[in-house]
Amino acid sequence: MPITKRAVFLDRDGVINDLVYRGKNFIVHGKKVRWTAPFSYNEFKLREGVREALEEIGKIGFLRILATNQPDITYGFLNIKEHKKIMKDVEVLPLDDIFVCTHGRDDGCTCKKPKPGMLNEAVEKWNIDLKFSFVIGDTESDIGAGKALECRTILIDCDYNKDIEADIRVKDLQEAVEFLKKQR
Repeated sequence: MPITKRAVFLDRDGVINDLVYRGKNFIVHGKKVRWTAPFSYNEFKLREGVREALEEIGKIGFLRILATNQPDITYGFLNIKEHKKIMKDVEVLPLDDIFVCTHGRDDGCTCKKPKPGMLNEAVEKWNIDLKFSFVIGDTESDIGAGKALECRTILIDCDYNKDIEADIRVKDLQEAVEFLKKQR
């Protein structure tokens, strides 16, 4: 029987990189939002210390799996060329794998978080033991995907997610790493 591994599933926008403030009246696919993923490479900004935090997560024995919803491609806010430019910067980070869902809210897919499809795919591919794994995100969708798989959840604390319940709330990825170090 193959040895199971433990993993940290990370969201991209709001965890790896900054969100972009769009104002009080910005509408995405019929829903008012203030913060979005970057719509262009020029808007993409990695958060400080991300590379080091990801390296540390690997050193303490976790696979680093990025699982990101990117529906703005489907909604027409982000074109494929800009998405690929952004992902080139993401792909050089110390990640073990990357899963991307480009489906929109109404597409009925099983991969778009909060559904656990991307995470399930990673679990099968990498033989991950969910009892010893974590999801790190900043939205209800991220935490919902973790809860659907009965993973422990870590929420990056922000003004827009005060009402979301997770197993632990941290200020940033570096603080999440400090918590993960105690989970050996």
